[in-house]
Amino acid sequence: MSCNHCGTTGADHLFRAKGYDLVRCTGCGLAYIANPPSAEDLKVLYSAGADYHAALCDPASATFRTQDRIAVRHLAETRRGVQRGQLLDVGCSIGQFAARAKAAGFAATGLEMNAASADFARGHFGIEVAEGTIHDAPQEAGSLDVLTMFDVIEHVPDPLGDLCKAHDLLAPGGLIVLSTPNIDGLFPRASLPLAKKLDYWPHPEPPYHLYQFSAKTLGAMLEKAGFAVCETRHFAIDLAYTFGQMQTLLRMPKRLAYAGLFAPMAAAGPWLGQGDWIYVTARKAA
Repeated sequence: MSCNHCGTTGADHLFRAKGYDLVRCTGCGLAYIANPPSAEDLKVLYSAGADYHAALCDPASATFRTQDRIAVRHLAETRRGVQRGQLLDVGCSIGQFAARAKAAGFAATGLEMNAASADFARGHFGIEVAEGTIHDAPQEAGSLDVLTMFDVIEHVPDPLGDLCKAHDLLAPGGLIVLSTPNIDGLFPRASLPLAKKLDYWPHPEPPYHLYQFSAKTLGAMLEKAGFAVCETRHFAIDLAYTFGQMQTLLRMPKRLAYAGLFAPMAAAGPWLGQGDWIYVTARKAA
């Protein structure tokens, strides 16, 4: 498998999990799964039958509330660069961000692969949602003012192709806003040597995460797709998501010790410009 960004076939092995090999391109540094699931397997992973997003469709659940808080942050990061206009949220899930963007004054619509999640977004939030990937977007080329992809780019088989499509959909001067885990964050880098000995590294998530970006590799890919990077901001992934809920950790002494060792690094990473979660904003030339 060659690198999606630069085409180099050489790669250094980083980690193996669940039978999948995470490697880093020797040409540009992009990390990716060298033996990814087939297109058919990916379709099953994101199908309603696999219960993907099932917990999200319950407004009373903790998962729903957590993702709604994250949607608030998505909106704040989007509004740093643009206040209104035609907005498409790619991989909109159940529509929490798109609904908030619409309430804030954007003409917001969504695009989602999972039919059950798309149905929920339409029924619960009244958001116009199309089904499919970015290549199925019904919008015409050059019609969007802003396109968002929150925690999506690491999931797609052809991220460069998706970014090129995003560039095509945006009007001149249009903005793309993305979030993704950062493999060069303080916690992922510090924990990798021990991960190889323990056979445990909670940062990468194969088979869902096919790619692992850094600020450098995502910025370079955006530029190759025709964008100019405006801003990169560092955050920490929710500690409970990375390390587990406290009630779970208390029953697992080894994982509790692991969390005690690395959770402070994960929390401190953003303050050092090395968060394990990044937002990147980039603009299409006017």
